[in-house]
Amino acid sequence: MSWALSLRLMAAEDVLSISGLVLLMFAAWGGDRATRAINWVAVLTLLGAAALVAPTMAGGAADMSAFYGQYSGDAFSAFAKILIYLGAAAALVMTPSFLERMGAARAEYPLLVLFAALGMGLMVSATNLLTLYIGLEMNSLAAYVLASFARSDERSAEAGLKYFVLGALASGILLFGMSLVYGFTGSLDFGAIRTALDGAHGGAATVDGVLSQGALFGIVFMLAGLAFKISAVPFHMWTPDVYEGAPTPVTTLFATAPKVAALGLTMRVALFAFGTQVHAWQQVMIFLSLASIVVGALGAIGQDNIKRLMAYSSINNVGFMLIGLAVATPAGASAMLVYLAIYVVMSLGGFAAVLMLRDQDGAAVESIAALGGLSRSRPGLAGALAMIMFSLAGIPPLFGFWGKFVVFQAAVQAGMLPLATIGIAASVIGAFYYLKVVKVMYFDEATGVVANGNELSHGVILTVSAVVLSPLGYLATGWLGNLAATAAASLFHS
Repeated sequence: MSWALSLRLMAAEDVLSISGLVLLMFAAWGGDRATRAINWVAVLTLLGAAALVAPTMAGGAADMSAFYGQYSGDAFSAFAKILIYLGAAAALVMTPSFLERMGAARAEYPLLVLFAALGMGLMVSATNLLTLYIGLEMNSLAAYVLASFARSDERSAEAGLKYFVLGALASGILLFGMSLVYGFTGSLDFGAIRTALDGAHGGAATVDGVLSQGALFGIVFMLAGLAFKISAVPFHMWTPDVYEGAPTPVTTLFATAPKVAALGLTMRVALFAFGTQVHAWQQVMIFLSLASIVVGALGAIGQDNIKRLMAYSSINNVGFMLIGLAVATPAGASAMLVYLAIYVVMSLGGFAAVLMLRDQDGAAVESIAALGGLSRSRPGLAGALAMIMFSLAGIPPLFGFWGKFVVFQAAVQAGMLPLATIGIAASVIGAFYYLKVVKVMYFDEATGVVANGNELSHGVILTVSAVVLSPLGYLATGWLGNLAATAAASLFHS
C-alpha cells in the first residue's frame, strides 16, 4: 500500500479536515462577528472538495482502495460525495440571513456542517466496519447539535433531543449487528466479509453452503440500524418531528447531504459486503421500500405544516429509491443514483421556497393553509413551488418523472413486475398531497399572509432547481445515466 496514494485518494477529506481546524481557530478569535466570513469560506471549501473528487467519476471499477482496504476512493464514492458536498454547500448558502433573523447566528454553525460533511464522505467511502462507524458517528454528532441549534426555540430543542435518543438507539442496533457479522465472518473488511458469506468458501458464516442464523441476524440488525439513518419505515418516527423542529436550513441539509450519505452507505454494505447473500436481505429491502412508499404517502395527506409534509415526502421518496436497491442489479443501483441526484435538486428547491415564505414581520410561514392565493400575490414563487411539487409527484414532463421511470424500469427488467406495479399504484396516492399544495396556492381564497421580499441566495437556488427540474433537465439524462452507471459498476467489482 502506498501512503502517497492513500493521502491522494483522501484529498477531499484532508481539505475538509484542515479547513475545519483552521476555521475553528478563526471562530475562537473572531467570535460570532466572523460568522458570515467563515460561512462563505466553508462553502468554498465544500465546492473545492467536490472539484477534487470529480475526476474520479470516470475511474470505472478500478481498485482505488486506501489505508489497507479501509477506504475506497472509487467512482461510486465520488458520485455520492459530489452530491453531499453540493447539498451541504447549498444549505450553507441559505443559512446566514435565516439565523440572523432568529438571533441564532453562531460561528460554530458552518464548522459543524463541515465536520458533518467530512463524516458523510467517510461513510460513502467506507470499506471496513470501523471506518463505517467512525464516519457515521462523526456525521451524527454534528447533526444532533445542528438539529437543536436554535436554543431559544422549544421545537428545535425537542427535535435535537428526539434525534439524539433515537439515533443512539439506532447506533446500538447497528453496533450489535456489526459485532455479529464480525463474529461469524472473522473480519471487519467488506471484501473479506463478502468472501466469508459466500457459501462456496465455507466458514462459520455458512453451514453446508447456507447462511448461518447468527450471520443472518447480523445482516438484519445492520440493515435495521442503517434504515434509521435513511428514515425508512418502520424506523421513520423521528423524521417529521426533526424536520419541523429544526431550523429550516438544517432541515434542508438533513433532506439532502446526510440522505445521500446514508443511502450510499446502505448500497455499499448491501451490494458489496453482503452481495453474495442477496436472497438474505432482498425481502427486507422490498418491505422497507413498499412500507416507506405507502406510509410516507398516507402520512403526508393529513399534514397542515409544509415542513412535516416534506418530511413524509422524504420517507415516500426513499421508498422509491429502495426499489432500485431491492432489484440488486447494476441497472437498479444506477437507477437509484439517478433518482437520488434528482431528489437532491428537488429538496434544495423545495426548502429554498419554504425559506422564502415569510410574513410581514419576517417570521416563517409554515402552514399550508396560509399559502392561499399565493399565485396572485407571489406568482413567481408559487409557480416554482408548484413545479417542485409536480416534480416530486413524478408528473411528466418534469424531471422528477425520470427518477421514478428509471427505477421502475430496472425493476421490470429484473423480473420484479409486482414490485414495480405496487410502486406505480402507490405513487398515485402520493400525488394527492402534492396537488393539495398547488390547489391551495392557485384556487383557495387569498390569505395575504406571505409578504413580498426575497433573499438573493434563496431565489438563485430556487431558480436553478426549477430550471433543472423543468423539461430542460432531460437534456442531462444521458450524461447523468452514464455517470450513475459507472458509479454503480464500482459496487459490483470484486
